[in-house]
Amino acid sequence: MSNEPPPGQPPEDDPFLKKPSEPTPPGGGGGMPPGGTPPGGGTPPPGSGAPPPGGGPYGNPPPGGPYGTPPPGSPYGSTPPPYDAYGGGNQYGAPDPLSGMPPLADFGRRLLARIIDALIVAIPLGLLEWATSGRYMYESKSGDSTSDVVSKAYTGSGLAWTLIGIVVYLGYDTLMLKRDGQTVGKKLLNLRVAMLNDGSVPTTSAALARTAVLWVPALLCCPCLWQVILIITILTDKPYKQGLHDKAGKTVVVSTAH
Repeated sequence: MSNEPPPGQPPEDDPFLKKPSEPTPPGGGGGMPPGGTPPGGGTPPPGSGAPPPGGGPYGNPPPGGPYGTPPPGSPYGSTPPPYDAYGGGNQYGAPDPLSGMPPLADFGRRLLARIIDALIVAIPLGLLEWATSGRYMYESKSGDSTSDVVSKAYTGSGLAWTLIGIVVYLGYDTLMLKRDGQTVGKKLLNLRVAMLNDGSVPTTSAALARTAVLWVPALLCCPCLWQVILIITILTDKPYKQGLHDKAGKTVVVSTAH
């Protein structure tokens, strides 16, 4: 008896035999059980469509993640106040260099105070020089040219009085400023010279540097031109209105009027 199937009927183990379709399990094909987790645990294979354990990159972010709520104590949890070394600030959070300082002195009062101080020193010094040497009387009557007058100022008694004038001007301003920051003219006009960094009374070295730049060039060669240069630097300097002499001493001139 033959075991061959009847003609027209394919054998049961025929690879081309179409078997009945089985229902596809929920969650995708490929034998993946529901939930996307392969048998025995482990990481789902790529392309399976299942998110990795612990939340996928586009699913719900883990607490405290870069796109979630910052964890407690995070430096980015709140915007810190702007740093302001001077205790103030502007609308952009930048420190205000004038915050905490008294108001800067206006130029008119500074100029008037300087004129008063110059006269306080110049008048007694000029009278003393005239009484002892008669140099000014001689120059006014002799008809000397300007160059002759200048040359006489730096020879003999003229040179001695020029040096005396430098010492007196330097001594007057330096001693006054290092005592309380005020010369006579500044006290009358309610002004004070202060150190820029902390507002204290100028040190001896600061007061001497400031005074030297203020007076020595004027007394040696060009009084009018040098004063114009100082005035220009005061008017154009921002924000502290410092002339060249203020920059040399690292000082500012402030108002004491209330």
